[in-house]
Amino acid sequence: MLEFRHMKNPWVIVGVITIVLFAGAMWYSNVSAERNNEGVVVQQHIKGNEAAAVTLVEYSDLQCPACAAFAPVVDEVINLYGENLSFEYKHFPLPIHRFAQQAAVAAEAASQQDAFFPYHDLLFENQSEWSQSANPQIFFLRYAEELGLDRDLFSRHQNASILRDRVRSDLDEARGLGLTGTPTFFLNGERMSFQTYEEFVLQIAAAVDPTSVTSDPTTEGGVDGAPNSGVRFGL
Repeated sequence: MLEFRHMKNPWVIVGVITIVLFAGAMWYSNVSAERNNEGVVVQQHIKGNEAAAVTLVEYSDLQCPACAAFAPVVDEVINLYGENLSFEYKHFPLPIHRFAQQAAVAAEAASQQDAFFPYHDLLFENQSEWSQSANPQIFFLRYAEELGLDRDLFSRHQNASILRDRVRSDLDEARGLGLTGTPTFFLNGERMSFQTYEEFVLQIAAAVDPTSVTSDPTTEGGVDGAPNSGVRFGL
């Protein structure tokens, strides 16, 4: 055991104390990290029929206004073609959105309690609220409580490094594909290009059943069962 009374240089004592405190902090950090990651399972976020031959993948940013505007359109497509369509959501938090990555991790924390899409919906519905806050964490916790999630578990999983890495993996994948904006969609592995809601639905309808599409998608009933909303999105 070190006997500080024999040490004539006080800086030696300071150095020893610093080392002990640093080692203690590292130990505590490792224990906390292990606890935050305990039980965490990395999941895909899929709606519709996971086994469907037609796949639709969206790279999205939870703080992106265009993504929020497009969310009801995606839901309508899933309602129309869900039995024949597999929809997967992937994270692409853009650097221009200050809280996008935090929101993505919060959604991942909710996914650990089987509430990814309900939480995702709340984030989009209340985007103007939390995205303009100085501390969105207050709202993230509130939305978890609204869904009846375990608050303590949700908070712990928000600090899980595994979930931060999961969001970063989606981000790296999007960058590897050369993506620069959101939302971006891939239909059966091919990047989609469209200007209107009708064009978006038409391409999906054609993939599901080419016989359901008329030659003029702008006419009433251009896609069987799909309304012509006239909504135009700036992608």
